[in-house]
Amino acid sequence: MRTAIPSVARKAAFALTVSAVLVTTACTGQSSSGAEDDASKETTINFWHAWSADSEVKAVKTLVAGFEKAHPNIHVNVVGNMTDDKINQALRTGGGKAPDVISSFTTNNVGKFCSSGALVDLNPFFKKSGVDPEKTFPAAMNEYTQFDGDRCAVPLLGDAYGLYYNKTAFEKAGITSPPKTWSEFETDAKKLTITQGSTYKQLGFMPNYHGWETTTEHYLGQFSPKYFDSSGKSNVAKDPAFKAAFTLQKKLVGDLGGYQKLEKFRATLGDEWGPKHPFQTGQVAMQLDGEWRLGMALDAKPGFEIGVAPLPVPDDQADQYGKGYITGTIAGIAANSTKQNAAWEFVKYITTDTDAVVGFSNDIHNVPSTLAALKSPKLKYDPRFKTFLDIAANPNSSSSPASINGGVYLATIQNFGYDYESGKVADLDKGLADAAQQIDTDIAQAK
Repeated sequence: MRTAIPSVARKAAFALTVSAVLVTTACTGQSSSGAEDDASKETTINFWHAWSADSEVKAVKTLVAGFEKAHPNIHVNVVGNMTDDKINQALRTGGGKAPDVISSFTTNNVGKFCSSGALVDLNPFFKKSGVDPEKTFPAAMNEYTQFDGDRCAVPLLGDAYGLYYNKTAFEKAGITSPPKTWSEFETDAKKLTITQGSTYKQLGFMPNYHGWETTTEHYLGQFSPKYFDSSGKSNVAKDPAFKAAFTLQKKLVGDLGGYQKLEKFRATLGDEWGPKHPFQTGQVAMQLDGEWRLGMALDAKPGFEIGVAPLPVPDDQADQYGKGYITGTIAGIAANSTKQNAAWEFVKYITTDTDAVVGFSNDIHNVPSTLAALKSPKLKYDPRFKTFLDIAANPNSSSSPASINGGVYLATIQNFGYDYESGKVADLDKGLADAAQQIDTDIAQAK
């Protein structure tokens, strides 16, 4: 969710999630229905956020200034560059300097925030304000901001994942349009791959899970899996979408040279956030990535025209082409805040006021997080950016659901992916069954 280094903070927060250092299971405060402060009185609230780049900090200041102009009696004390670890500590300890409102890059932690009571349930506030979240936010964003009936968070801009492709390389390979199905994608990836001795002059696509944004959940987003069944048990071994996704990725790995050859090539390539990103240098012809990549790639001044399209879908879901994986920044109100009504006025403004959301999106260069903002004529963007707006608005787009122990289940799936693609695990069915069992065990221990 960043403009300069889009997901460094998000990835750091994910690592913290996996190590289970975030939100504790102890209840931390009152429920949202207990808010008694008078939001019409002169007051000051504390807002903690994770943005740190100069342009981002400036954008937050502009957003806050807009709110204070609309609500001159409510002043906002802003504290930036806050990780989930620091936010969680402050939510536990409380006090006058603790946040009343927080924002986090990590949707994976919503289940922890909700189940622990660290953030209040916002449903009563939405109801009191006459705002219907299901009609306000895109479906995937609406889903990942709640857990087990508790809507403890609200979307604040988003990320949408799509396909970047080298138009010059496409033309040379005789490919006239971006692939829409995975079989077309596989064919194109092979056409675009040019070997050079034991390595590659150009790789059509880097399929390995250690690649740039080619995580298991990003692949799975195109298969629309159900991660959990109605009883809350892992569905990894039961939903055929998981087996289909792992089978497809493993076939791509084999067709494009094999795991070892691909890993050896990957080790020679530039990092994800520098100007030598392999898509930007032309070493990789297609790239799975988020909306921020467009600006970064253009800044790198590549020697080719950049194309943008939705990621392909399984052949039997061709009618759903246009969907993608969605994630984003979230905002919430601290349960131990004594100024929850004033805090809600701020949260409501920054997440549901169309002009505020549009302005922030223009400044941060992330996807707007309301249906109205996605259609606003005030949005300023490169025409190619509209692909990500359409993906965000697509009702078939999805995200990974909240869990009581955060993103631990995603780490389990990802670790299995590493073992399966490398050949460490050969039996896919058994591997998925073992992963499901581990996920269920971890969730049971977290309750």
